[in-house]
Amino acid sequence: MLRKLSVINYALIDELNIDFTGGLSIITGETGSGKSILLGALSLILGQRADTSVLQNKKRKCIIEGEFDISGYGLEIFFDENELDYENLSIIRREINESGKSRAFINDTPVTLNVLRDLGIRLVDIHSQHNSLSISENRFQLDVIDEVAGNRSLKDSYLQHYREYISLEKHFSALREKAEQASTDLDYYQFQLRQLTEASLVEGEQKELEEELQLLTHAGEIKEMLNQSCSALDRDENSLLGVLKNIQSGLGRVKPFYSPIADLHDRIESSLIELKDISSELDSLESTVEFDPARAGLVSERLDLIYGLQQKHHAGSVEELIGIRDDLQKRVEEINGYEFSIEEAGKKVEEARRQLSRISERLAETRINAIPGLEKHMVSQLRQLGIPNARFVVEHRKLADFTKDGLDKVSFMFSANRQSPPTELSRVASGGEKSRVMLSLKSLIAETKALPTIIFDEIDSGVSGEVAGKMGDIMKSMSAAMQVINITHLPQVAGKGDQQFHVYKEDIDNATHTRIRLLTRDERITEIARMLSSDGLSEAALVNARELMDK
Repeated sequence: MLRKLSVINYALIDELNIDFTGGLSIITGETGSGKSILLGALSLILGQRADTSVLQNKKRKCIIEGEFDISGYGLEIFFDENELDYENLSIIRREINESGKSRAFINDTPVTLNVLRDLGIRLVDIHSQHNSLSISENRFQLDVIDEVAGNRSLKDSYLQHYREYISLEKHFSALREKAEQASTDLDYYQFQLRQLTEASLVEGEQKELEEELQLLTHAGEIKEMLNQSCSALDRDENSLLGVLKNIQSGLGRVKPFYSPIADLHDRIESSLIELKDISSELDSLESTVEFDPARAGLVSERLDLIYGLQQKHHAGSVEELIGIRDDLQKRVEEINGYEFSIEEAGKKVEEARRQLSRISERLAETRINAIPGLEKHMVSQLRQLGIPNARFVVEHRKLADFTKDGLDKVSFMFSANRQSPPTELSRVASGGEKSRVMLSLKSLIAETKALPTIIFDEIDSGVSGEVAGKMGDIMKSMSAAMQVINITHLPQVAGKGDQQFHVYKEDIDNATHTRIRLLTRDERITEIARMLSSDGLSEAALVNARELMDK
C-alpha cells in the first residue's frame, strides 16, 4: 500500500507531503483545485512519461517520491530478477530535471522506465470514469474472467507455449519460403558448381602456370641466348675461357722471377674457376629448355579457363574461386536438405499446437465455469447500485485460431430495462451505468487479486442519493482487503472514509499553488456539509453530515 507521497515542483504543486493509511481514504475539493494533479504526480512514479511541461518552476527539477509497504505481495522475485534491493518499505523516486531528462530509482537504484512501469502495475490500479471505456474491450473482459477464475498460472503457461508455437510456426514458414525461393535457383547453383568442380582447381596453380607459359612462349629466344653465352665462354675458338687460360699460362711463366704478378695470377685462376662453373650451368640450362607447342597450348587453355571463371565470379585468384565453389556446395546441400528440415520443423509445429490446444481447452473450461458466478455477482451488485432490472450476461464463443489470450472470445452483455434484451455493453450502457458496472467488476477482482492499492478518480460521477451511498459501501468493503483511495464530489461516499483529505488552491506572491491537508473529524463534518449544501453551511447540512459520518 501507499504510505507516503512527496511531490516537489510539479504543475501547481511547489511542495507537498501526504501520509496515507490503509482502509478507505477520501480526497475532496472544488473542481479545478488540483485533485487530478495528485494523480498525475503519482502516475510519474508508476512509469508514465513526462517532459518539462510538468515543472512549475522551470529552473528547478521536479521530484516525486512514494513510499510503499509491499510486504506480503510476493514481489521478492521481481526485485531479484531486476537486481534490486528488496525492502518491505520500498521507496520509488522520479526526477525530471530542467531540460526534461528523467531519472527513476527504486530503493536508490537507478532503473529504466519499463522496470518502473512493471513494478507500478503490481502496486497501484488507477481507475477513472474516463477509462471506463476499457470495460467494453474484449481483452479487458477476458482478463476479468481470468482473475475471477484464478487463471494466472494457467494463463502464464498458455502464453509461454503460445510464444513457442508462434516462433516454431514462423521458422517453419520461413523454411518453406526459403526452400521455394531456393528451388528456383537450384539449377543455376548446380550449373555453377559443376563448372567449378570440373575445373579441378588447385591452390597456387595459377602462378605456376603463368610462369610456365612465359617459359614456353620465349623458349626459342632463351635457348638461343643460352647457346650464344656458352659459345662465347667456352665453345668458340677465341672463347673467353680460352683467352683467360692463355693469360694464366703466360703469367705463370713469369711469376717465378717477377713476384708482383703472383697475386694477379691467383685472381685470374679464381676467375677461371667461376667462369667454368657458370659455363657448366648455362650448358645444363640450355639442355632443359625445349620449345613444346603442344604443352604451351595446354597451359594457355588452362589459364584461359581460370581467367574466364575469375571474370564470371568476380574473383581475383584461384583461392577465391575455390571458396566460391565450397559456398555453392553448401548452398546446394542446404537446398537439397530443406525437405528433411521442413518435415522436422512441421512435426515440431504440430506437437506445439497439440500442447497449446490442450492448455487452451483447460483455460476455456475454467473461464466457462467462472461465468455463472460472475454474472450472479454483477446482477446482485448492479441492483444494489440502483439498476433494479439489471441483466448481465457473458457471451462466450470459440475462435477459429489461437490468439495470445487463448481460443476464447467473450462479450459482456448488459441491459438496464426489462423490455430490452442484453446487448453489448459498449452499445447500451450510459456513462453512469458503465461506472457502476466497472465498480462492481473491480470489487469482484479485489476479492481475487492481490493488489496493494486501488485509486478511483470520480468513478461515482453521474450518481447520487442512495446509489452513491451503495457505491461508498462497496468501496468500504473493498478497503477491508486492500487500500482504496477515492477522489469524489459525493458526500455520501466521503462519509464512508477512514480518513479524508481536502485539496485546495492558495495564492502566494502572484502564484497559485495546490495544497492538501488531512481533515479532523470536525473539519470532515464541515467539508461534507459544504458538499451537501449549495447555499453555504446550514444547520440541516451539518446534521446530515454528522449522520453520514456516524454511519
